[in-house]
Amino acid sequence: MATIWESVVGQVRAVEQLQHAAVSPVHAYLLVGTEGCGKDEASRAFAAMLLSGSDSPTERINELVMRGAHPDVHEVRRDGASILKEQAEEIIRIASITPSEGARKVIIVHEVHLMAPATAAKLLKTVEEPPSGVFFIMLADQVDESLSTIASRCLTVNFGLLDNADIEAALLHSGVAPHLAKAAALSAAGSMSRAKLLASDPQLAQRREFFANIPRRIDGTGATVAAIVEQILALIDAAVEPLSNQHAQEVVDTEKTLALMGVKRGGKKMLEDRHKREIRRYRTDELRSGLTAIASIYRDELARNPNIRRPEAYVTAINRLHEGMRRLSLNVNEAILLRDLIWSLPSPSADAALQFVLSENAE
Repeated sequence: MATIWESVVGQVRAVEQLQHAAVSPVHAYLLVGTEGCGKDEASRAFAAMLLSGSDSPTERINELVMRGAHPDVHEVRRDGASILKEQAEEIIRIASITPSEGARKVIIVHEVHLMAPATAAKLLKTVEEPPSGVFFIMLADQVDESLSTIASRCLTVNFGLLDNADIEAALLHSGVAPHLAKAAALSAAGSMSRAKLLASDPQLAQRREFFANIPRRIDGTGATVAAIVEQILALIDAAVEPLSNQHAQEVVDTEKTLALMGVKRGGKKMLEDRHKREIRRYRTDELRSGLTAIASIYRDELARNPNIRRPEAYVTAINRLHEGMRRLSLNVNEAILLRDLIWSLPSPSADAALQFVLSENAE
């Protein structure tokens, strides 16, 4: 029998915790897991059960909540680099208003790990002692020291990284071709939302092959490095198109529902700001996936060839690639990072040729 929890992939333990919690809920929950792990979908399903007491997808309340259209479920997203103090004031105001339809109201706060300290301090009392019938569902990618005060007032539910097998099975169930489902799952880095986009991306296999061939193309010339970087950025631009198309449809849908839902005029701008962040995150994930593919080539060379001429250069290359992945999250210039990184990488083809010459001379 279908339930509202079917949109949450591979998180059996977390779903069971939330299903049990809905029977006798506490005032605040903190759902922790990486982007695309299913916590967003779970927060809506949990909110729906808190309002309706049912997990049926055909229940009117549940249908509205899952579509983001129920007047007593409010989703708060950061407006800028973090959730600001002004947004905390809006959250407190929303919490103080009597529910529109029933006796309960749910406030879902996204990306709490990016909440400014002043915001957390301002929200603390409301989260700890909300008005009767008000429930908070806080979402965070991770819990660090800055989030400890808010976290201590919540019941924490952890979401693990999705297995490739779970992602692949979900894609197959939704009608994705087997070869596309497998490729998307392998490149999704544990994110279901990313996997869905990749599954609709006909250039995925081409990008994977392109990145895997980069070490073999390196010849020590700046011209080759420049060409590789230009091609990488062009591929990433093309990879973002499915997400951009999805965003365009969201904008159209939002414009149609703004008046009906009573969303303030800034709602569209907040949506556009969120889209910019999602594009940036997607580009970063794509580049990380590509750098991982390059690192795997050097790792395979080390494992395949015990007599490799410069093993330390390959180890250094792998470390530099992982450092490059880390730096991508710092909003660095992509072209400069890629240029410097690729310029520093060794050429397996050149090393193999030199090793052959040296072995011939030795004979």
